[in-house]
Amino acid sequence: MSGALSGTMEVRKHVVRTAGGVVASQHRQAAEAGAEVLCAGGDAVDAAVACGFVCGVLEPWMSGPAGGGAAMHWRADTGEAHALNFGMKAPSALKIEDFPLSGEGVAGDLFPWDRVIEDRNVMGARAVAVPAMVDGLEAPHQRWGRMPWEELLAPAIAHARAGMEVDWYAALIIATATRDLARDPDAAAMFLADGHFPRPFSWTALAEDRIGMARMADSLDVLAREGAAAMHGGDLGSEMARDVRDKGGYLTRDDLAENRARFETPLRIPYRDAVFHAMPGLTAGPTFAAALHALETEDLRQPDAAFPAYARALRTAYGARLSRMGHDGENPAAPGSTTHFSVVDRHGNMVAHTQTLLSIFGSRIVSPSTGFLMNNGIMWFDPVQGRPNSLAPGKTCLMNVCPVLGAAGGRRFALGASGGRKIVSAVTQLASSLADFGMELETAFGRPRIDMSGGAQIVADAALPGHVLDALRDIAPTMTARRSMLPYPFACPAGVLDDGGMRFGMTETMTAWGDAVAEPGDGEESAT
Repeated sequence: MSGALSGTMEVRKHVVRTAGGVVASQHRQAAEAGAEVLCAGGDAVDAAVACGFVCGVLEPWMSGPAGGGAAMHWRADTGEAHALNFGMKAPSALKIEDFPLSGEGVAGDLFPWDRVIEDRNVMGARAVAVPAMVDGLEAPHQRWGRMPWEELLAPAIAHARAGMEVDWYAALIIATATRDLARDPDAAAMFLADGHFPRPFSWTALAEDRIGMARMADSLDVLAREGAAAMHGGDLGSEMARDVRDKGGYLTRDDLAENRARFETPLRIPYRDAVFHAMPGLTAGPTFAAALHALETEDLRQPDAAFPAYARALRTAYGARLSRMGHDGENPAAPGSTTHFSVVDRHGNMVAHTQTLLSIFGSRIVSPSTGFLMNNGIMWFDPVQGRPNSLAPGKTCLMNVCPVLGAAGGRRFALGASGGRKIVSAVTQLASSLADFGMELETAFGRPRIDMSGGAQIVADAALPGHVLDALRDIAPTMTARRSMLPYPFACPAGVLDDGGMRFGMTETMTAWGDAVAEPGDGEESAT
């Protein structure tokens, strides 16, 4: 963390409180699209469709139709939780021999795997896994949606037709990946100035620059008319797969047809007087469950005393993950390419939805036929054979996503975050803040956090008191970091809460674009 940053500046967001529904998203305009759907009588699932597709347009480096993820759905009428996995898979034609180790040490992206020649598992067409995000939004809509699918994609299409505005934050994100984007002519044409340079932005905010997304708009229009079938076995998916193969990858129409979203039995996690529901399988849900099981044995009578307990519980949970599920230590300085949003409607239905391309800008290639930025899901696999998560054709990716539903003290909430391996640390502490201490949503989100997501080191919020930091140092080597917009020392959560009478929404304080937006016309209040 730069020592030049101000030590006195404070950044604050307030919780959004409403009698209607609310959407909390990493991008405000995506949350607005979802809130408008709620106002029109849509279900939380309908709002999630609108929000998810707008996120893919306005944060294209974080997620999009060529990505994957997972979601938790709560249905108030039946009192049931549903887990939906729309994760990625390795293409069936992937060749392990195409990923020889370079012998040059550790890769420089999210995971410190042994480096592969030309970083083929990180960048370029060989790094592309089989996506399922579109089906991840359509499958719950077919089950519970109230509004026509085509109407729900209209906001994303309109944003793509207008093009994505490049403000200072977008310009900064693009600048961090300029060298990699310049390697792909289609990505360079879309994101860079003259195909080579970072996009400028106006210091005075009087000029406007927009990224042209006409081809993406056309593709979204196809999805609006034909649904997920256009991607999973249809012509749109076939064109995207052909583009990937033309650039040296493996993706096929059959891969896309076979990798569909699937409902699974969620993990039910009793925790003291609370109950949580999380994703099963190759996600971070089991790690979250392990953290809560370890935390349940700790004495959490005082909020400050909880932080050493969080460190011990997370160390236990990640020890199990690293040994059984196959992840090695993640590079904590590398940015992930993920977005999370949470939704609650006026009837109490909830969605906690996480979607991702994995790395920022994914594989750094664009499919020219569709305008979609492609994922780099192959990087989730260990390139060394004979390990729990070793690369293989047709194999399911192990994700860090952790959307969660919870109930405690007469309140229900939906939580999740972006931030790679840092996600579980954030979601666990937010869950504890709400369940163990009965905090309001704003207080829970403003509370300092720690991260212990791999290796022996704790990263602690510099706002923690000195005696808490000393207690953490007794557990493991501890470095301090202040929350900032960039880089992200901690995960970026978004959550909603329903207390039976009012509904609340909140996003990470330091996300420049993130916001909660209430259903228009329902007496939204800003808690101060």
